Amino acid sequence: MTLSALDENHPHLHASTYVAESAQIIGNVWLAAKSSIWFQSVLRGDSDQIVIGEETNVQDVTICHVDPGFPLEVGARVTVVHRCILHGYTINDDCLIGMGAILMNGVRIGEGSIVRAGSLLLEGTEIPSFSLATGSPAKVKKTYGQDILGQIR
Repeated sequence: MTLSALDENHPHLHASTYVAESAQIIGNVWLAAKSSIWFQSVLRGDSDQIVIGEETNVQDVTICHVDPGFPLEVGARVTVVHRCILHGYTINDDCLIGMGAILMNGVRIGEGSIVRAGSLLLEGTEIPSFSLATGSPAKVKKTYGQDILGQIR
């Protein structure tokens, strides 16, 4: 694993965090308890903050980056599946982000939501809690009850 400071900002990892040896964590990045960052993923907090919540996993070859004024915040128990590109957004607790999804600046995803593989969420897109979003550009296709949490977790 590569941990790199950038100016006065450096990564902060909880003792229980797992970071794969080929992952890179750069700058203003905070990883909460029991979170995990997998192989060849890059989290680059160079121009704003990245926060990864408890028990959240960011899987292989995912890129997380920020722009000034667009921090990247991921809640607890979120799964970000392989090869996603995540840029300055908010994901609330208990979400699933499918393979190859792209999330642009200002995206907000409500609790318990699912973003299908390959979806593109354009700048400022808001997905309500307990929703399924899919497509390019992504749109809400279905809503769920809170019972979906048992399947996501």
